[in-house]
Amino acid sequence: MTTIAECIVTALADHGVRQVWGVVGDALNPITDAIRRDSRMEWIGVRHEEAGAFAVSAQAQLTGTIGVAVGTVGPGSIHLLNGLYDAKKSHAPVLAICGQVPSSEIGSDFFQEVDNNRLFADVAVFARTVTSAEQMPLMLEQAVNAAYAESGVAVLTLPGDLGELSMPKGARVPTFAPPARWAAAPAAQIDEALGAIGNAAKVTLLVGIGAREARAEVLELARILQAPMVLTLKAKEALEHENPYQVGQSGLIGNPAAVQALDDADLLVMLGTDFPYREWYPEGTPAVQLDARQSHIGRRTAVAHALVGDVRQTLVALLPRLAERSDSAHLDAATERYADWQESQRKLIDPDFDDRSLLTKARSVFDNPDDRIRPEALAAAIDQHASADAILTSDTGMSTVWLSRFVQMGPGRRLIGSYNLGSMANAMPQALGAQALDRHRQVIAFCGDGGLMMLLGDLRTAVTYDLPVKLMVFNNGRLGMVKLEQEQGGLPEFGTQLDNPDLAAVAQAMGLQARRVEDPASVPGDVSWALATPGPVLLDVRTNPDEISVPGKVKVAQGWGFAIAKMKEQLSSR
Repeated sequence: MTTIAECIVTALADHGVRQVWGVVGDALNPITDAIRRDSRMEWIGVRHEEAGAFAVSAQAQLTGTIGVAVGTVGPGSIHLLNGLYDAKKSHAPVLAICGQVPSSEIGSDFFQEVDNNRLFADVAVFARTVTSAEQMPLMLEQAVNAAYAESGVAVLTLPGDLGELSMPKGARVPTFAPPARWAAAPAAQIDEALGAIGNAAKVTLLVGIGAREARAEVLELARILQAPMVLTLKAKEALEHENPYQVGQSGLIGNPAAVQALDDADLLVMLGTDFPYREWYPEGTPAVQLDARQSHIGRRTAVAHALVGDVRQTLVALLPRLAERSDSAHLDAATERYADWQESQRKLIDPDFDDRSLLTKARSVFDNPDDRIRPEALAAAIDQHASADAILTSDTGMSTVWLSRFVQMGPGRRLIGSYNLGSMANAMPQALGAQALDRHRQVIAFCGDGGLMMLLGDLRTAVTYDLPVKLMVFNNGRLGMVKLEQEQGGLPEFGTQLDNPDLAAVAQAMGLQARRVEDPASVPGDVSWALATPGPVLLDVRTNPDEISVPGKVKVAQGWGFAIAKMKEQLSSR
């Protein structure tokens, strides 16, 4: 007879799930034993459940197939939470199978008992506890279908005494519903949007990851309207390459051209984006927003005309009705500004660059007086040497800034990060998940030293399971983004310094190939070595902790705050 645990594992394997990530434990022994006996499944035992949850979130984002992580009773399930919240905020379908105390002890405050249904109520679109064999396979089907339908997390809790119970006689094989097909926005909504677009002289597009499948249509819209295109970070992988209309990102990681394109527009057209930073939207500019999720409409900026539907299907209906424009002044102004900004950024990574401008002199005094390794140079070297189909992950913070500005996402590259939750420690475990999907594809993690240290134990997971990830550590001995936030607010740096060990030596002790890099001149060669070396590799690059990341729009208060903070730091050091 088939047990509950075998039913779950077999159904997931039939569906195409090939890996389960987690830490073994008594309540889950029937599940892990069923995995052991199914040749289609690979068990990947992490050192911390959070790493497993991050890994399957990345897998779900890359493949669209549900990712599966497990955590045993109490603490083991609690450790999944942060990675599961990342999946929720990234709209990734994930199933978490959680252990529970024996069913007869539920509610007795038993050893390690936690109410999983309450614990996961906020993060999960489905959270239920199996109480009998008769509930299967229906409860498994509900969990997986909910994860797909809501693009979120489903939590199925299994008490330790139920996994080995036999399924009822004649129980059917679990099946999962096919995915929904998105449709275009209603015709009336398209008509209203056409009127608004036709009456606007200068249109700017703000494009997000929701437009990934509509690349050709979005480019055609920009061409017809002669509209500059601001991309969210997550939209880089689909829309940055071979795009003469894009002007990079907005927000703290952005640039002046994107700010100019937004501020100068008569109309903002938002396509598949939930860009969260309200202060970076243009004030008083009417907006048209197209999104498949109605809940996204108008929650960041006021929207005059809403289009609820699939981006591609809606644009297919809209494009033939638009009149082509010949006036490119708005587009030209933004793209020329963007080209100038890109040139200024390239100068920062040229070791031979030297001019006598006030900006260069200020930077040399404040942010790099000792010719330390610029993080921009490291990011640019990775971009130059990475393969055309590399998967890249980045930790939240300054490493994401450098990736955004110095890595070009060609048509084969993919990008994963905690760009909605904004967690630390995500880059390395997400890289592990991506690498486990294809051990022959290049996977590169932009790791902050603070983030890497949080889940350092899972460096060994790369070795144990032969995952040849390349971990590029931007080791500035700081929580760099927090340092910048403090200084922009006029506060001296405090609490951000990290007393790191020799990370290359730690990695070598864990079985990885590793190098410590301290010479700016050696960065390109060391990056090339790391990417060419078989197996998991860690490159510990000692980058400049005082590097300044200037956002696209700097407020006067931020400038004064930074100057005041620097004076306070100098006085304190003296």
